[in-house]
Amino acid sequence: MSLPRALLIGYGNPGRGDDGLGPAFAQRIADKALPGLSVEIDFQLMADHALMISQHDLVVFVDAVIGSDVPFVFTELTEIAPANMGSHSVTPEAAIALSQLLFQTRPRAFVLGIAADKVGEIAEGLSPTALGNLDVAEAFFISWYRDDQ
Repeated sequence: MSLPRALLIGYGNPGRGDDGLGPAFAQRIADKALPGLSVEIDFQLMADHALMISQHDLVVFVDAVIGSDVPFVFTELTEIAPANMGSHSVTPEAAIALSQLLFQTRPRAFVLGIAADKVGEIAEGLSPTALGNLDVAEAFFISWYRDDQ
């Protein structure tokens, strides 16, 4: 049995404090070199990601989430009808919808939102709270990914 071609896209702005959780998470996972998993790091989701998404069976979108009471949330995308779609505000749902529309592919998709404490101000590095949440999310993801294979 071959491993599914999986893709993790971590996005956010590391120059805006905890908004860098997505890229930090993606870099940690890339360093683990998990079998069958490709990792992409970017500032934001773009329509251009649809092609990359179409070439995988499983996609995980990772970003910072504001106002969460838990360290992270992990949900499967079951509905892909985005409320709107613009070139500068692509949501995971919109990226999957574009993959389906343009390339007739619909991979399984999940969103991992890691709880942020300080987002928006210009600041390098993650807050102590965000680093703790990052550790918890990383441990969960590695276990989930290995079990899902």
